[in-house]
Amino acid sequence: VLASLPLQMMLYFNVYYFPVWCVAEGMMLQLKYHLLPQHYQFLLVAAFLILSLAEGSRLYLGYMGNLQEK
Repeated sequence: VLASLPLQMMLYFNVYYFPVWCVAEGMMLQLKYHLLPQHYQFLLVAAFLILSLAEGSRLYLGYMGNLQEK
């Protein structure tokens, strides 16, 4: 079984676009944070952190798994 080139290309570009998404989402969160009720503030920050950690883990595991053919 060989490594998937299309998957590797998508992961490669996603690794470079992920920080752009994080910065844009962080800026939007900062801009609207004070306008929201407190429970929405908590939910937004929690969702942002969970999505960021999940996406970073997914990219790392996909990158390593595809290169090591797992």
